[in-house]
Amino acid sequence: MPSVVGLLEQHELAAQRRVDGLREEADRIQAELAAAELERREWVIARRRVDTVLAPDDGATAEAEDTADQRDTEVQSAPGDAAKPKSQVPVWCEGLAWSVLSVDYQRILTALADRARFHQGPLTCQEMAAVFGMDVVPARVEALRSTAKRLVARGWLAEQQPGRFTLAAGATGPGGGS
Repeated sequence: MPSVVGLLEQHELAAQRRVDGLREEADRIQAELAAAELERREWVIARRRVDTVLAPDDGATAEAEDTADQRDTEVQSAPGDAAKPKSQVPVWCEGLAWSVLSVDYQRILTALADRARFHQGPLTCQEMAAVFGMDVVPARVEALRSTAKRLVARGWLAEQQPGRFTLAAGATGPGGGS
């Protein structure tokens, strides 16, 4: 007949094996949870990027088209200078007001105009996100970078150093250079 101490040791050993097995299972589940959370975050970022790309710009496109049509008939500018039909960001030309742009574009121009007025130099997209009170996360920064690059391509902004944006020489105020 086994001793009482021997029986207690057997039960203690069995309990220790169970604890070790549960810890291993908990570690596996914790690693799986971390991987699933990372995957979820990536999907959230992807959805936000798609939302940003597909989001309507509150009619700013229609305003830009109307303004571009009026400007074309009044000024009779060269085809390369005119806003292309269905263009969200018209090509900048002398006298074109900031009001042809959507509010988001105007906000970037205003922030850069303030920086220029106080002689603070160019802004990076990370700095823009912070100025606008956004979370400085890659998805937001990349969305701002895309917007700023579009403004550079259309002549509203200048990028003298990679990733550092300022107002273009002529687009100095909300009145379109005035």
